[in-house]
Amino acid sequence: MTAPRTADSGPALDPARTALVLVDLMERTLALPLEPRKGTEVLAVAEELAVAFRSVGAPVVLVRVERPGAAEQPPGSGLVAGLARDGDLEIVKRTIGAFQGTGLDERLRQLGVTTLVFGGIATNLGVESTARAAGDLGYDLVFVEDAMTALTAAEHDASVRLDFPRLGTVVTAAGVRFV
Repeated sequence: MTAPRTADSGPALDPARTALVLVDLMERTLALPLEPRKGTEVLAVAEELAVAFRSVGAPVVLVRVERPGAAEQPPGSGLVAGLARDGDLEIVKRTIGAFQGTGLDERLRQLGVTTLVFGGIATNLGVESTARAAGDLGYDLVFVEDAMTALTAAEHDASVRLDFPRLGTVVTAAGVRFV
């Protein structure tokens, strides 16, 4: 399998109008058998991105899932320890995507955000579902290929090669830059 086609350098991002959205970086998702990269590899890239976004004052949105109607969530349902920082937005979703019933759109609009940069697990599920809703809501989208992974390399590759280029721009973490 060849590497997904990505831009060497993505669009110059305005930190006042851009947010990083990291989907389902929880202990139980990182522990899954993931491809084309391990959850720990995705987490390392996501943490670097979060540091870069925070350093320029751009919002970091951390999304995690809870099972609806469950009296108790499965072990490992919280965000990975040490990921969240003061000022980050934590969104708890109960569907595949992060917009339905969470208030995420309203919070982003209050911050003046018009562009979303995505990473997380799984590429073709939580990330793609959230991105499709964001596109429908009019956000500009950037996908950081090396900040995401899926249950199979084929699922990851299909999203990155076929779907994401139609929705926005695909870059690597090295291609994320601010104006």
